[in-house]
Amino acid sequence: MIDIIYRYDPTTQPALIPPATPDEARVRLCEGNREFMRLVDLPTGGERSTHIIPIDLAELGVAEQGGIPRQQPFAIVLGCSDARAPIEWIFNQGCNSLFVVRVAGNVLGNECLGSIEYAVQHLGGNLKLLVVLGHSGCGAVTAAVDTYLKPARYLAVANSQALRSIVDGLMLAVRAAAAALEHVHGPSVAQAPGYRDAMIEMAVALNTAMTAKTLKYEFRDVDPDELRVVFGVYHLVSREVDLLSAQGYDGNPNLYEPPAHEAAFRELGVRIASCPVIAAMLRAK
Repeated sequence: MIDIIYRYDPTTQPALIPPATPDEARVRLCEGNREFMRLVDLPTGGERSTHIIPIDLAELGVAEQGGIPRQQPFAIVLGCSDARAPIEWIFNQGCNSLFVVRVAGNVLGNECLGSIEYAVQHLGGNLKLLVVLGHSGCGAVTAAVDTYLKPARYLAVANSQALRSIVDGLMLAVRAAAAALEHVHGPSVAQAPGYRDAMIEMAVALNTAMTAKTLKYEFRDVDPDELRVVFGVYHLVSREVDLLSAQGYDGNPNLYEPPAHEAAFRELGVRIASCPVIAAMLRAK
């Protein structure tokens, strides 16, 4: 049994100090994810575990003397709408720490980009990080992969411009995943029993990386020492934010710098396709 207790104590409440640099913001999110992973680990042997989480009421929108609390997130997160991927919980952050934009498949449409631009322009110097977060088993990516594998399924979304735009927005990552798998495992890889599952997880990672690359270009005039773009994938089983090829893709595990150019994007695809997790998926029945 786990008891999770949220406690507000105004006599001991520490001041919430925002990260001063993008590196500090990345470390805070990565450490927060590890805290979240430990938080919901069931104790062995049936013993009871208690976790006390101090909170600041201002993070919940409760300001002193009835005023309106000031919005002061230190990171923007573009994530998926999937109900199994609650962004603040994943990074163990309070309500006023992250500016969250969620859409199926974390597809970067005009509304999402406009929301992010608003945050960059109006939320001041507290913002240090722009995170693109995908997640394993993404339903939107699965729909795009199934459409790629059986094009007749496109008819199921053809009559809905809204659904079609999501699938279309994911198709480049799906094609990149297919190309990387064929490059690493040969033309017959499509006959592997776990090809579809491997395609889905690869497309999730590559879509997230590609979206981060696009955002880095969109905000190319912003000093990267003030606001940096990173990406990662949340794994629903382990609850960890990382990539399938987790051996320090850019020297900073868990949240990664986007590929700088097309060749680097292809290299990332090959690296993920070569990792043991994908090899095991391909063999699975």
